[in-house]
Amino acid sequence: MTEFLNNLDMIITNFLNNLGVYGPILGCFLISIESIVPILPLFVFITMNFLVFGNIIGFLISWFFTILGCLLSFWLFRKKVRGWFNKKIEKKKQITKIIKCVNKIKLEQLTLIIAIPFTPAFLINIAAGLSDIAFKKFLIAIIIGKIFLVFFWGFVGTSLLQSLTNPQALIKVVILVLIAYILSKIINKKFKLD
Repeated sequence: MTEFLNNLDMIITNFLNNLGVYGPILGCFLISIESIVPILPLFVFITMNFLVFGNIIGFLISWFFTILGCLLSFWLFRKKVRGWFNKKIEKKKQITKIIKCVNKIKLEQLTLIIAIPFTPAFLINIAAGLSDIAFKKFLIAIIIGKIFLVFFWGFVGTSLLQSLTNPQALIKVVILVLIAYILSKIINKKFKLD
């Protein structure tokens, strides 16, 4: 598995580097698509943006396109799939229980889940889109949570394997996630989103 991830990382990086100026443009597009198509390695595209555009512009571009992808995914499931999904699960008690739990999730809990770098964004987007979570609550959670996720992949972890095997990187993840939690708690208290 480790060898497969290394090879995949190398193939994608080489491919994007060979595209020249179109590499970063494709990288931005793929960051957005990753929220819908989970097989794409987000960390590669974020790292590439940091390398090509520098820390500040790379961060802002990656953050913006990550949020854009999550919002597109959320909108797609909220507007196009949710009605059909609700009809299908009416009689399935286990699934309706899960959706009820998602409906009750607090802003800081949602932000915390989003801020963890290893959480699959597409699952969060799908669950939020199919649930009754308010768009405003989802948007604020995404805006806050993705700051820390992009910061992690851009500044802390240059590859998935390094991040998983480096104890210092994992400690930084915990610190970033705690900051995201505290920030969302403060915002939630101020704007009463729950």
